[in-house]
Amino acid sequence: MKRMIKNGNVIDPATNKEGIYDILIEGDRIVKVAKNITEEVDQIIDATNCDVMPGFIDLHVHLREPGFTYKETIQSGSRAAAHGGFTTICPMPNTNPVIDSGKMVADLMKKAETDSVVHILPVGAVTKGQEGLELSEIHSMVEQGIVAISEDGKSVMNTAIYKKGMETAKKENIVVLAHCEDKSLVQGGVMNAGTKAQQLGMPGITNAVEDVIAARDILLAKETGVKLHLCHCSTKDSAWMVKEAKAQHLPVTAEVCPHHFAMSEEDILLDDGNYKMNPPLRSKEDVQALKEALRDNIIDVIATDHAPHSEEEKKKSMKEAPFGIVGLETAYSLAMTELVNGGYLTKKQLVEKMSRNPAHVLGISKGTLAEGAVADIVIADPKEEYVIDKNTFVSKGKNTPFHGKKVTGRIHCTIVAGEVAYQL
Repeated sequence: MKRMIKNGNVIDPATNKEGIYDILIEGDRIVKVAKNITEEVDQIIDATNCDVMPGFIDLHVHLREPGFTYKETIQSGSRAAAHGGFTTICPMPNTNPVIDSGKMVADLMKKAETDSVVHILPVGAVTKGQEGLELSEIHSMVEQGIVAISEDGKSVMNTAIYKKGMETAKKENIVVLAHCEDKSLVQGGVMNAGTKAQQLGMPGITNAVEDVIAARDILLAKETGVKLHLCHCSTKDSAWMVKEAKAQHLPVTAEVCPHHFAMSEEDILLDDGNYKMNPPLRSKEDVQALKEALRDNIIDVIATDHAPHSEEEKKKSMKEAPFGIVGLETAYSLAMTELVNGGYLTKKQLVEKMSRNPAHVLGISKGTLAEGAVADIVIADPKEEYVIDKNTFVSKGKNTPFHGKKVTGRIHCTIVAGEVAYQL
């Protein structure tokens, strides 16, 4: 089948192309990008007044399958991804059972073939059962298609075992995605340690919980040479450490989530489980540092840490509710509103953070609209305003503190391997 995207403002940092072009798609490939293409096609998609970008890639999602399908499934999560402009997502391994073997990866990929409307690139656990005691079957997981390892949801606290995991990842040429959290320092905390936590009577989580492990992991990456990617950075010192690592030309990259640049602890006005996430919403000073780190290309990637939970779970007090916020369906709008319209990023830089750079982190041939590339494409109106309504989410999870927020920038169409996966 032939499709044509007409009259869109193409933004493709990989080919340094920015302007009004048509895109001709044949089968699953982009075959031509040029002005005023006149070829006969089966479908024309009018992208007038819209930006046409390489499909977004999310390095950090939780699909909850197997084990927690009441929260999310591969089917619902992938549809949420397409709704948000993501054409490739990397589900984390903290399911039940944990994704820690080649067989588990194979089962996941088989399920994704039938249930997913986007590309699934799975992440395997560092240790068996995420118990921190014995390395997972990393080689067999690589053979079945994982692109990274992570103990997401926790850190491997045994440094010797974690170092062995890093050495294995280096040998297998995959990246380590690091959730930086010193469990011994959490001490029951549920939100950022500060005046807000004191006012609400909540136990706090200090910046050191993240910073101590970020420092450890960067030093281990320096010693092992493994590609290290720091997940959901939330503190000014994490950003500073990434800057120092890059100054030493270490193989270190980092991401920030929309909730960490769009909100601070000051936005928590009452005991509401929808504001409970890990790492927590930090101080205004931390938020500003993250925005500047994105602007200065210290932080490479915007990822969602999409973590759906049931409404019943999130109705509880912050002391009892699980950590997590959904993000796939609001990421682009929040990034446009807070970063592009806020003057921190150009639209080209935003595409780099959400598409090209994530592809580079994984070492995959995605994140481009070059002729011959797989036709993973997102079309969005960068000026359209709307109010976020959790009841319109296709994700099973509705747990967001952004319900009712007015934003700018809306996804109109998502094309995955030449097929329309979502259209407004």
